[in-house]
Amino acid sequence: MKKLFVLLLALAISPVSIALADAPAASQELLWASDGEANVPYVFHDPAHESQMTGFEYELVNEIAARMHRKAKFIQNDWDGLIPGLSRGLYGMVLDGIEMTPEHKAAVLFSRPYYVTSERIIVRHDQSGLDTMDALKGHTVGTIKDTTAERMLRRQGGSNVRSYEEETNAFSDLRNGRLDAILLDAPIALYYGSISPDMKLVGEPIGSMEYGIAFSPENRALRDQVDAALGEIIQDGTLHRILARWNLWTPLMANYTGDNSQPDIAPTEWDHYRQAMANTTGSGWHVLVRRYVSFLPLIGQAALMTLAVSALAMVLAVALGLLLALARHYGAAPLRFVAGVYVEVVRGTPLLIQVLFIFYGLPAFGIRLSPFMAGVLSLGLNYAAYEAENYRAGLLSVPRGQMEAAIALNMTHWQALRLVIVPQAFRTVVPVMTNDFISLLKDSSLVSVITLTELSQTYVRLSSTYYDYFGTGIMVGLAYLLLGLPFVRLARMAERRLGRGFSGTGHH
Repeated sequence: MKKLFVLLLALAISPVSIALADAPAASQELLWASDGEANVPYVFHDPAHESQMTGFEYELVNEIAARMHRKAKFIQNDWDGLIPGLSRGLYGMVLDGIEMTPEHKAAVLFSRPYYVTSERIIVRHDQSGLDTMDALKGHTVGTIKDTTAERMLRRQGGSNVRSYEEETNAFSDLRNGRLDAILLDAPIALYYGSISPDMKLVGEPIGSMEYGIAFSPENRALRDQVDAALGEIIQDGTLHRILARWNLWTPLMANYTGDNSQPDIAPTEWDHYRQAMANTTGSGWHVLVRRYVSFLPLIGQAALMTLAVSALAMVLAVALGLLLALARHYGAAPLRFVAGVYVEVVRGTPLLIQVLFIFYGLPAFGIRLSPFMAGVLSLGLNYAAYEAENYRAGLLSVPRGQMEAAIALNMTHWQALRLVIVPQAFRTVVPVMTNDFISLLKDSSLVSVITLTELSQTYVRLSSTYYDYFGTGIMVGLAYLLLGLPFVRLARMAERRLGRGFSGTGHH
């Protein structure tokens, strides 16, 4: 068992985790972050090669890093965690189509704009008449939360606005008739709406907004270096060439950069994406089989991460839970009070809040943990409170006479606990503890918010890339089932062999 935990730990601590735990060691690397799970065409996994990252922002950062004589290193983080991770020092900068609004400028330091765009309306192919903002009044319109598009819709009023975390969910609802239209940034509209035969872009571009690279307010020196490199890229036409290959060069960009040239640049990346999606979204059984087989390595790696985090967290929960139970049952009054407060506070607050607090809050006190260690610690500390109550119930189930008999045999109180009471209590709670591990296995999905790629995040990435929530969901669900099934069997065996109650009651 000890060798198993060592192996799981070695498999789980990825190079990304090591880099996050010791970022200063990578002084020649330009650490940057984005949410690449469902982020076409900014930063995303190439549908034709799932292990490769691509996107026009991805190319832009690599070009900036080259101009600075550094190597760009990408770090995945959820959208909601990008700016907290920046403040925590996990990386130096963030690119994710972040709009340079007054609110955002008050929170972070921005580079000069690297892209200027507008909003576009997307509807189903058989719809008509919803091609202006006024026409959207009285209809159900989807958009992304905390964006210019959402503010425009709410400021205008008259529409039933539904805000989404992921744009793919909005397009799914439009396709299924839950939305009448979508208002989104033009790059997203182009890459999601125009390649689907059942959708179309309508009307003229609406408004304008600027994207900027975000930095921590204390990191002005890096901002100035990136700004200088970005200026060179704009000036010598490199940005024009990058955007043209992604079919994203627009009159707005020409006006912003002053580059009115029309070089003969084929939209190769745009064509590659459309072809990749055509190859992977076919309806034939051979297409589906090939796609699902290609998912197996990614799901396997995510399953190992899920198992590693869960197993190590359960070890911590068992050890700490036993100490808490002993403290509440046998400790002095102050110790009982502290243990009781811990159990009630942890059980009374959401696990997600605890995960975010440990990862993003503790650095304020000088405690910086890698995502892997933060995930293990948060899950372990949370489940320790529940295990403590299980063990306390187990201790109460041991007859009082057991302690008296041990003392009569000249055992000390500690020896009696260690050799007589605790083993009997432990046998009683083994089935419950095994069931708790299965629950912990599923709750490990919450660590995806602190950059760990486990099963649930892999499901989000694959389903949003291929618009396949059914087949991918079945595969990921089976992975969870296969991970938990051995422990279900173990729980049943434990119930049969060790679940016998003990006669007698009383406090010892």
